[in-house]
Amino acid sequence: MAVLTGRVHQARMASRQRLAVVLLLGTSFMLSIDFSIMNVALPALGVSVGLKASELPWVISAYALPAAGFSLLFGRLADLFGRRRMFLTGVALLIAASLAGGFAPDAGLLLSARTLHGFATAIASPAALSLLITSFDDERRRARVLGLNGTLLASGFTVGALAGGALVGGLGWRWAFLINVPVAVVILTATPFLVPASRAPGGVRLDVPGAVTVTAGLLTFAFGVINRNPAVLLAGLAMLVVFLLIERRAQAPLAAARILARPTVKWGNLGGLVTLSVESGLIFLMTLYLQDVLHLAPLTTGLVFGVPGLASVVAGVIAGRLIGRHGARKVLAAGLVTQAAFTAPLALLGTGRMWLAVLVPVLFFGFFGHVTSIVAYTVAATSGLPDFDQGLATGLTTMTLQVSSTIGAPILSAIAASRPILLPGLHLAVIISVAAIVIIAAFIWTGLRPRPQPTVTAARHRADSQARTGAQRQEPSAIGTGRRVREESTYR
Repeated sequence: MAVLTGRVHQARMASRQRLAVVLLLGTSFMLSIDFSIMNVALPALGVSVGLKASELPWVISAYALPAAGFSLLFGRLADLFGRRRMFLTGVALLIAASLAGGFAPDAGLLLSARTLHGFATAIASPAALSLLITSFDDERRRARVLGLNGTLLASGFTVGALAGGALVGGLGWRWAFLINVPVAVVILTATPFLVPASRAPGGVRLDVPGAVTVTAGLLTFAFGVINRNPAVLLAGLAMLVVFLLIERRAQAPLAAARILARPTVKWGNLGGLVTLSVESGLIFLMTLYLQDVLHLAPLTTGLVFGVPGLASVVAGVIAGRLIGRHGARKVLAAGLVTQAAFTAPLALLGTGRMWLAVLVPVLFFGFFGHVTSIVAYTVAATSGLPDFDQGLATGLTTMTLQVSSTIGAPILSAIAASRPILLPGLHLAVIISVAAIVIIAAFIWTGLRPRPQPTVTAARHRADSQARTGAQRQEPSAIGTGRRVREESTYR
């Protein structure tokens, strides 16, 4: 009877865990589709609230700046004060932001709502990812679930574009905000019943100087990139350097140097930064190419970008299994190389619509490599860390996602704008992107390689108990005669 009761309890726990995973993945997907939904809604939104065309980018920036600048801080706060608590706070703030945006009568309130939406993402996204990771002890199961998460993040672009077009065309731009409300209410209601609360450590203080400098540095850096202001950009980088110096001396650092120095964290996030920055920038440039060079309608452009959406589904499912079999290092490097190989043909695009025969398959396979890299960088950057540090680790990966999505389009569009005509500028941006991916892939392959670390069995010294010789005799050292060395393949 006791055995039967135990099995029923385990079945209930497994069912609850599956529902919790669905809920957390659904939250990540809901947050990921916002970017493309809002892009579709921008023209109608601007006319309604009185924003000029030159002011529309602030609708995106008002969201992107807090989402990028505060992810690391809120990820660490989730470790210190409870992941579920922070997750619920972020979802509740998302409801408030969506209602404020959906009923905004003017540009001021709308931009304020977008800012709140960015804060909600910075709070909820790393908490959701850390709750997802700590739900599993087995690394292979974690990799598969993170593969699904990567699929949803990448496919959110395509689904968001299609859903945004349907919402704006059928119900109006305000539903680009209001659509979040019923979904978020369900998540807010179900979470306490499905997601267990994490235990927050007692007596741990927040590293205020580190929190201030890293947040200010990320905000300033992102603002400098968006506005193409080198002075502001350098000021942001300087603040980030100050943050690293503070963390080395802090007694309770926001981001401990031991974690930042881990090769998996360092190189994993660098891989994520390059794959996401390049792809977000290329999507922007390809949109211009399809509409301004090939003169395709917006609906046709959306259908072209539906092809990468299919690739993301395939890659997300396969990538988790490949990582479980071959490890994050090989899969991340292979994903980056695949992305670079299928991005390179974009440098040949011409002015005729026959080039769609090149563009469509290239987008498919390039996006396959891109999504594979997203899954691999997330696994690499969060693996091998204790549960207590998962909020920080997922805060770093979320920060990488938000920063790269923010800076990708401005950087590549600035490169393209260095040429007087769009197409040659696009070719130059593609060439530089491919070179950057290949170089970073080489660094990652080297930085994440397993290195032998010898462990020598301590020599045993035995004293001769025979006192009649008046001396102690030591047996031959194990170091000299029978040294046993065990090679551990581990990341230094």
